[in-house]
Amino acid sequence: MSLQYLWTLFSTYPGQVLNGLALFFAVAGSWLLLATRLREQRAVAHLAADSELDEIDEETSLLDEPTQRINRFFYGFGTATLGAALLLSWFSTRI
Repeated sequence: MSLQYLWTLFSTYPGQVLNGLALFFAVAGSWLLLATRLREQRAVAHLAADSELDEIDEETSLLDEPTQRINRFFYGFGTATLGAALLLSWFSTRI
């Protein structure tokens, strides 16, 4: 695909192209949130299996500080990506 064709597509159907980009951002952000939650649950389950605890009261107290920081970053970035997708989708309907 040439760059000229992409520019023609954007200039012909700007709302659809922006809405497609918003859909991509929404899928990427939601996947990031789900993957982070799954990774967090696996880490807690692994720690619980290692220490052989039946019930864990606080999940965050078991995880180390770098893991908590990266999880907070991924949650924030995923939320920001979903927000950007929402704004981009809203903007594409105004064109």
